[in-house]
Amino acid sequence: MLLDVQILSPINIIFKGKAASVVFPGENGVFEVLIFHKQIMSRLLRGIVSVDGKDIYIKRGVVNVNKNKVLAIVEEM
Repeated sequence: MLLDVQILSPINIIFKGKAASVVFPGENGVFEVLIFHKQIMSRLLRGIVSVDGKDIYIKRGVVNVNKNKVLAIVEEM
């Protein structure tokens, strides 16, 4: 089982697909989302979003995790 991940910017789709792990630069520190993660919504700060080891550099954003679905709306660097 994998996470359904969508990472969007205001102008394009950065990543859409399945992933085992996503790491985010959250407002309260870096955190990792795995399958069966508790529901969470967080602001994202400048840093790196890592989707199964693939790095995406962001300025800021928000992420919502609910029932193995991850939706992040970010501003790319």
